[in-house]
Amino acid sequence: MRFDSIHNYYETLVVRELIQTFVDDIKHIDEDYLQDIACIALNMLPARYVRHDVDMAFFLTTSERADMDLAVKDAVLKAKEHVDNQESDSRPNTYSQ
Repeated sequence: MRFDSIHNYYETLVVRELIQTFVDDIKHIDEDYLQDIACIALNMLPARYVRHDVDMAFFLTTSERADMDLAVKDAVLKAKEHVDNQESDSRPNTYSQ
């Protein structure tokens, strides 16, 4: 049995937001940096597992989609701030909301 089509719908939204946020520099930014931001942002968002993105998009109202987009934007900005602050710290820190 294969489960590779199952994924968290927010992954697509977070990646899209990262691309929009860093559109001018995306090819010059360290991949680890972007992945750290993505992981932290995803941990701030609820899990919404789907097999196909279109399934989720079909069942969302316009208001729900706008709320999700806003939550993703906020999570990415907070995650970026957290990762940026970690660069100057001498010890690892955990994120607290």
